[in-house]
Amino acid sequence: MDEEYDVIVLGTGLKECILSGLLSVDGLKVLHMDQNDYYGGASTSLNLTQLFKRYRGDDKPPEELGSSREYNVDMIPKFMMANGALVRVLIHTDVTKYLNFKAVDGSFVYNKGKIYKVPATDVEALKSPLMGLFEKRRARKFFIYVQDYEANDPKSHEGLDLNQVTARQLISKYGLEDDTVDFIGHALALHLDDSYLDKPAKDFVDRVKTYAESLARFQGGSPYIYPLYGLGELPQAFARLSAVYGGTYMLNKPECKVEFDGDGKAIGVTSDGETAKCKKVVCDPSYLPDKVQNVGKVARAICIMSHPIPDTNDSHSAQVILPQKQLGRKSDMYLFCCSYAHNVAPKGKYIAFVTTEAETDQPQVELKPGIDLLGPVDEIFYDIYDRFEPTNDHATDGCFISTSYDPTTHFETTVKDVVQMYSKITGKVLDLSVDLSAASAAAEE
Repeated sequence: MDEEYDVIVLGTGLKECILSGLLSVDGLKVLHMDQNDYYGGASTSLNLTQLFKRYRGDDKPPEELGSSREYNVDMIPKFMMANGALVRVLIHTDVTKYLNFKAVDGSFVYNKGKIYKVPATDVEALKSPLMGLFEKRRARKFFIYVQDYEANDPKSHEGLDLNQVTARQLISKYGLEDDTVDFIGHALALHLDDSYLDKPAKDFVDRVKTYAESLARFQGGSPYIYPLYGLGELPQAFARLSAVYGGTYMLNKPECKVEFDGDGKAIGVTSDGETAKCKKVVCDPSYLPDKVQNVGKVARAICIMSHPIPDTNDSHSAQVILPQKQLGRKSDMYLFCCSYAHNVAPKGKYIAFVTTEAETDQPQVELKPGIDLLGPVDEIFYDIYDRFEPTNDHATDGCFISTSYDPTTHFETTVKDVVQMYSKITGKVLDLSVDLSAASAAAEE
C-alpha cells in the first residue's frame, strides 16, 4: 500500500459515509475502511435474526413475527425533514438517484397525558385540540408572523431584530402559554432543551419555518420523509457515490490503527500489517478512544408490534415527541414508528423505538411513559449506549472525529455535525442552497 491518500475514513457509519461521499465529489483521494464486514457502523440496520442475536443471544425469533429478511431495523432510527439539511446534502451530491423515499404519515406531540398532531401553520392552529379558543388565536398570529418572516425583507420583521431579541421575548410578544411554547420549541423547532429561549430568536424562527415548509412539500401529515428499506440504504448510497468519484472501500479490515509521527500528527492507518499513508483521518469515536470523552448515555427500547401507535390516526409511520416538562425530566423523549409501509417489516408488523437521554441506569423505568403509549407489544428489547464527543485538537493531530448519535428521531443534529466536520476538514463551507424539487419526484413513489 504505497499510495498516499488525502483522507482515510474509518467506520462506515452514516456520518462517515456522507463525508467520504462529499470529499470524493470535491476531488480528494479517499480510502474508506471498516473493521466490520457490514456497512453502517453504529447506524446499521438489522434483520430479525441479527436483532435477536444482538439482544437475546441464542434465542430464536418466534415464527409469528414473520420472515427475518423482511425486517430492516435501523439501530439509529431518524426521519429526514423534507426541506432539511440532509435532503439538501442528498440533492447536492445527487445521491437521490440511488434511493426511494416515502413521506412519513404523522408528527405528534405529547401533552398532559395525551398524543396530539403537531399544528405547524396558522390553519392547523385553529383546528388543534391542543389549545383553547383564545390561545388558538394567539398561536395563529405567531405562525403567520413566522410564515411571513423573510430575513432580507425588513417589512416582515414587525420592528423586531431577531438577532437581538431572544426567543423568550418573541414568544411573550404573542402571549403564548407554557404548553404551547413547549410544543413549538420541542416538536416544531426541535430544540433539545429550553436553553434556546434565552438565545437570539432567529434560529428558533428559522427552525419553525423549515418545519412548516417541509410540511407543505408533500401535503402529507408530517414534514418528514424516510427511505424505503430503512436508513441502511443511506451509507451504501454514499459509498456508491464515493466509488463513482474514485474513492476506495475496504470492509472487514481488522484493527485499523492510526499511525502518528513524532509531533503527534496522523500520517496513516495500519491494518493486516500494511500501512496506507494519509494527510487526514476521519472516524467515529470507536477508532480513537483516547481522543474522545463520554458525555452521556442514550436509553432506548426497540419494540415489534402488530398495530400502529394508538391515537396517531393509524399512522404507519410517525414521530411523537414528549417534551421534558411534560414528563418532569431534564430531556425530551422520542417515539419513532415505522412499518411494512416503508418496507422495514413484514405486512402487518410495526417497529417502534422509544429513546431518551438516560438520566438513570434503569432504562425500563425511565422509558415507561413512552412505552405506555404504545399499547401491546409482541417483543421488546432494552438497550443503553454511551455517547462520545471528540476532545482532540484537529489542527494539531489531523484527526476529525464525529460525535455519537443522540436520541432524537430526526436528522437535524446529525447533519449539523457532518457540515461542521466538512468545514474543518476542507476549510470550505458546504453550499446547501439546492433546488429542492429534485427530491420530490423520488419521494412521491
